[in-house]
Amino acid sequence: MLFISTSGVLGRYIDMPVPVTIIFRALLAGFFLWLFCKWKKLSFKIASTDRWAILWGGIFMGLHWITYFYALKMSNVAIGMLSLFTYPVITALLEPIVLRTKFQKMHFILGGLVLLGIYFLVPDFSLENSYAKAVGLGVLSALCYALRNLITKNKVNTYHGSMIMWYQMIIISVLLLPVLFIMDTSGIATQWPWAVMLAVVTTAIGHTLFLFSLKRFSTTTASIISSVQPVYGIIIGMLFLGEIPIPATIIGGMLIIASVVIESIRTYR
Repeated sequence: MLFISTSGVLGRYIDMPVPVTIIFRALLAGFFLWLFCKWKKLSFKIASTDRWAILWGGIFMGLHWITYFYALKMSNVAIGMLSLFTYPVITALLEPIVLRTKFQKMHFILGGLVLLGIYFLVPDFSLENSYAKAVGLGVLSALCYALRNLITKNKVNTYHGSMIMWYQMIIISVLLLPVLFIMDTSGIATQWPWAVMLAVVTTAIGHTLFLFSLKRFSTTTASIISSVQPVYGIIIGMLFLGEIPIPATIIGGMLIIASVVIESIRTYR
């Protein structure tokens, strides 16, 4: 979670169009993951019955990254990360539908707590308000991330996490390939150190470790444990970007994280 939480600051700091940042992130991460898989002598074979799941996992991962980075660009690290972290509750609501697990009424209450937290993040829900748009994109990103995790969960016991991540990086790279020809990519000449950090530390290492955690926990529990991520991200943003969250953002964030903590206690019991 510490590695993944660097995405907030890097997403704000890297000075390139969002789709350009994402395709370089996917290409570089894919390269390092390929080297790792070769070093570990991992097989890249996927059963034909699993190909659609891997494909949709990659598509939702790409949509998650793009909407999340736009949310960061339109607001700040705190707003972007906290709106994204509605995904543990979204996961809890979707898991019974996607994985056919037992539905729990408590998740509706926690969902209401998250909605209250979102209200504090953006008191003015006007389409002209950039923070309102950022929170909307952050919640959409959360939905895509939850779907990706749920789709991928059943595959981590069959395939190595790094191999799954490599395939998802390839899918994202292929889908965003036209970006290299229609958008300004010259920024990579000065932004490459941060792009490499985003690809290696945040993506190749952080997200692979997160996939490994799905072997030990349910998708919902893994999401709950990751609730520390926005705390790390906001602290890093304060240290490196000087972004101090306002009181309303802190209140909204506490409500969102509280819903995750409550669910973690319930899961523990």
